[in-house]
Amino acid sequence: MTLPAQPLAMGMVGGGPGSFIGPVHRMAAELDGAIRLRAGVFSRDHARSLTAAAGYGIDSDRAYPDVAAMLAAEAQRPDGIAFVAITTPNDTHLPIAAAALAAGVHVISDKPATATLGEALALQRHVAASNALYAMTYTYTGYPLVREARERAARGDLGRIRRVHVEYPQGWLADPVEHGDNKQAGWRTDPARTGVGGCISDIGVHALNLAEYVSGERIDHLLADLVAVVPGRRIDDDATLLLRFAGGARGFVAATQIAAGARNDLRLSIWGERGGLQWSHADSQNLYLRWPDRPDEIVSAGGPWLGPLATGATRLPAGHPEGFIEAFANIYRDFAGAIRTATPIAQTPLCGIEDGVRGLRFVDAALRSSAQGGTWQPVEETGPNN
Repeated sequence: MTLPAQPLAMGMVGGGPGSFIGPVHRMAAELDGAIRLRAGVFSRDHARSLTAAAGYGIDSDRAYPDVAAMLAAEAQRPDGIAFVAITTPNDTHLPIAAAALAAGVHVISDKPATATLGEALALQRHVAASNALYAMTYTYTGYPLVREARERAARGDLGRIRRVHVEYPQGWLADPVEHGDNKQAGWRTDPARTGVGGCISDIGVHALNLAEYVSGERIDHLLADLVAVVPGRRIDDDATLLLRFAGGARGFVAATQIAAGARNDLRLSIWGERGGLQWSHADSQNLYLRWPDRPDEIVSAGGPWLGPLATGATRLPAGHPEGFIEAFANIYRDFAGAIRTATPIAQTPLCGIEDGVRGLRFVDAALRSSAQGGTWQPVEETGPNN
């Protein structure tokens, strides 16, 4: 791989002291040398933002008090930022992205796209009105073998898809840790910060996105049971969904954050007329193919047997594991490439604004379904302003 002579300059919003995902974005963005973090609004508190900037090795004059100040100042610099990475709580995603897009600055955002479906649709209009690119960090789509699975499903190896299962158990919210000093739990369980959904918006959208990304099938109806298991919690921490796909497949998503002892145990299974595949985050270097009429196969990462999607997302030869940071970095590398070549996001392996809106449609349909006691709801139902 030939690295560009001059890395793209990135501005980050969020990622201040105590942030989990901000440093992950920075590490991933800089892994391949195509991007460098140069500026940011790392906290609402400017003093904390300056502290974060020092930790990131950013000049203090490029740690800004707010997004408007950053966009204005960076536009005047010959080495100003090319894009903004949004790593803040969900309630701030729309105004940050809208301001950057209006300034002609590209945007890459953590999921979900916004706090509500209405906001996501508003953001879609901002993207359409701008010449800038917008992409999302649906991290698991960056794993080489997830992309390999997508390619194999698309070329018909499994035949017509019949079943899609995604399980995503976590246990970090099994206790009411939001009442302590856990910053992540504090905002992720606060409806004013995280938006209309809890677990369904946080990890449920990952699971639903993965189901469609790999299978190539679109969910058109779902039935959901969302519940707050931990007493006193104001937002769902457990989500179970039955799925109907437009092509006739059925499936389910089980996402929970109260499975005590579970860590980040994402698992995907897809079955078609001819066979099936299975991939898990804990065993991300192997893709399992199941056949009724011949021996099962284990496809390992890093080998010459992989297709172009997986090969393009691989840095190391077989036997040298690549993980979460590398998957995240694939998304950033793809985004940098799209910026440099002015390639529409839809022509890359990236998830864009349509996927962001789709994630909030999932959340909206799940909330409607659960509120009605578990009824089938159309994912594409939009309402008068949508």
